[in-house]
Amino acid sequence: MKYIKDYKDGDRVFDIYFCKFKSSAVTKNGKSYDNVIIQDKTGTLDAKIWDPNNAGIADFNAMDYIEVYGEVTSFNGALQVNVKRVRRCEEGEYDEKEYMPVSSKNIDEMFAELLRLIDSVENQYLNLLLKSFFVEDEAFAERFKKASAAKSIHHGFIGGLLEHTLSVAKLCDYYCTAYPILKRDLLLTAAICHDIGKVREISAFPVNDYTDEGQFLGHIVMGAEMIGEKIKEIPGFPQMLAMELKHCILSHHGDYEFGSPKKPAIIEAIALTYADNTDAKLETFKEILTSTHETGWLGFNRLFESNLRDSSLE
Repeated sequence: MKYIKDYKDGDRVFDIYFCKFKSSAVTKNGKSYDNVIIQDKTGTLDAKIWDPNNAGIADFNAMDYIEVYGEVTSFNGALQVNVKRVRRCEEGEYDEKEYMPVSSKNIDEMFAELLRLIDSVENQYLNLLLKSFFVEDEAFAERFKKASAAKSIHHGFIGGLLEHTLSVAKLCDYYCTAYPILKRDLLLTAAICHDIGKVREISAFPVNDYTDEGQFLGHIVMGAEMIGEKIKEIPGFPQMLAMELKHCILSHHGDYEFGSPKKPAIIEAIALTYADNTDAKLETFKEILTSTHETGWLGFNRLFESNLRDSSLE
């Protein structure tokens, strides 16, 4: 099959893809058309069915696998498919692993590395807390390994939450060598747990969308609640340590405008905030570079508030 990342303006499309989204719309002239998003493991691509009543357009829905025939065009600087024919595919015609975005890194190896970091936490209470999630709760561990870190923006793929968490934890581990004032056990535990609420906030693939609980509460609040529930099961867990850990979770987005219920008040919370932001921003920039066919200047990006440039070929 031809992967979405390899398409360019003018290419013909004739292959099977996953239909991530479908909706009906109307043009300014009152003509009906369908908005569709097709997906494979390399990304997504917008598609338009300008004549949905055409005999070549078979009935299908979002979450179906569809065979698409059409042409790639460029509109406002972004690629999209002008769909001429489409049909719904049956099981056996496709391999699901080709259509769900997945981490380029080995998930089992990443999880083993995370467990080694957990073993290095010396504080008995924090060690017990971490193992209650990642060792003893097998259902949670399996969900965590396969979860994405976001619906979009960064690490929005299978294994994304694990990849992001491990990167943040490793950054925090380095911070502790550079700044010995940091409490390593507290910071490392906070880093490993900072996004655990995302296993409840975002549904598993292929849906990968916000749950009702995620919409109402968000992963920050849910993560603090999950930690509180586990702490209750650990006899003698120090109250101040519990508050410091939950504060790190509640403040790790840094500012109220970014959805943080609290602003960082201890140095470990500051360290976690910057580690989280660093990994999120660098991964976002990397995904921008790998998803574009342009070189040199890429145009203004609202997230970075800058005209970005691909310097990889220099």
